[in-house]
Amino acid sequence: MPNQKPTVPSDCAVKDNCPVSSACAPPRAAPCEGIEERHAAKLGMCDVLESVADMLPAVDRGVCLRAAAHLLPVVREAHAFEERSLFPAFEQSRSSGKSLRRLRGEHVEDEALAEELTETLLRIGHGGNVDNPEALGFMLRTFFETMRRHVAFEREHVVPLVRSSATPETHPLPNPAESS
Repeated sequence: MPNQKPTVPSDCAVKDNCPVSSACAPPRAAPCEGIEERHAAKLGMCDVLESVADMLPAVDRGVCLRAAAHLLPVVREAHAFEERSLFPAFEQSRSSGKSLRRLRGEHVEDEALAEELTETLLRIGHGGNVDNPEALGFMLRTFFETMRRHVAFEREHVVPLVRSSATPETHPLPNPAESS
């Protein structure tokens, strides 16, 4: 077993720079591969929600409908990816402890607020009134500011820790001379 050569997925976008990619034989991918796309999608949603908050008390019903259609799928898919791929690798770093529990708790809270925002945006998008612009603005800002902080924490602490936690002993990088 120790002489078995790891298989690096051929479609891995970061295999040459990622210390854990060699441990990601198909069908698994590197824990950090794909996180930037998920972060970008979440931050894009934050930008849209911020534009809605900035328009209040006026609204663009089309923007509300599009935001409502994408909000929950973006959040749920990103969270599922993080919990399936990123968090298990972070947990192995032995530095995760309370941070991992907090991040998982944030996922639950974010999804609950995303559901509530989706319902509200759908109602407004379909012609409903903005009954309390201040409350809606607060709700939107709470959501996108929390989401941005969550992404920033993952980018600044989780992803670098996952990338640096691999060692040649635990996740040996493939020897390029052996792959010919």
